[in-house]
Amino acid sequence: MNGIGNEIVVLDLRGRPERVTPAAARAIAALPGGHFDQLMALYPPRTPGTKAAMAIFNVDGSQSFACGNGTRCVGRYLFDAEGGTKLLLETRAGLLTVTDAGARGVTVDMGKPKFDWADIPLAEPFHDTRAIELQIGPIDAPVLHSPSVVNVGNPHAIFWVADVEAHDLGRFGPMLENHPIFPERANISLAAVTSPASLTLKVWERGVGLTRACGSAACAAAVSAARTGRTGREVAVALPGGTLDILWREDGHILMTGPTAFEHRGEIPAAVFAAEAA
Repeated sequence: MNGIGNEIVVLDLRGRPERVTPAAARAIAALPGGHFDQLMALYPPRTPGTKAAMAIFNVDGSQSFACGNGTRCVGRYLFDAEGGTKLLLETRAGLLTVTDAGARGVTVDMGKPKFDWADIPLAEPFHDTRAIELQIGPIDAPVLHSPSVVNVGNPHAIFWVADVEAHDLGRFGPMLENHPIFPERANISLAAVTSPASLTLKVWERGVGLTRACGSAACAAAVSAARTGRTGREVAVALPGGTLDILWREDGHILMTGPTAFEHRGEIPAAVFAAEAA
């Protein structure tokens, strides 16, 4: 599937004994037609009231706590396969509510963002995470500087720029993702405010690289824009693959809404899992 261009593999293992490991995720990504930005592995529910337990893998085999676009794709898959208009999924980041939004697509409640430096996490204390001391380029004329940082299920750093295409994120991204200030690495975004209710975003995704879309990054940018007074609490975030509508409610929860699309269906060879278990 894809969520505005974010390539998603939904692997339903609720009736099977196999489990995805980092090596298996990398092997699946290498299969013809198996490439993904994120793999969403569905396991039998562990918590009453949930539809499934969900593990999220990046293309490099690392696990992610959150993937908003992938969660929306899972919601659409389950709504179409099993009916209903609302469901609950269990992830490493907690329980996520997913709602069928009709013509607008699928909405996922991404929960509340975390702003404390230790929760993001950062390697050293920062009293104000709306803008931390981090820059690329000369001290007196940095190319990028003072990103907002936030955790939306995973760590995000947002650099505010006038034009997201004016900077080579493909060159800066790997270094920033692995900067010592981010002990768990980070998703790196360039964000431009285009109106009080809209942003343009370009994302280097942790464990993935440049991506056409990243739902949690859209949420992180929207929350950070509102928190720094750049926009209101409801914004349209334009990414290379499409636009997501983000609402940061007064109760702190972030709602993300957007379209999903099926691309193809198939089967993963059992040998992928058997080889991993050997």
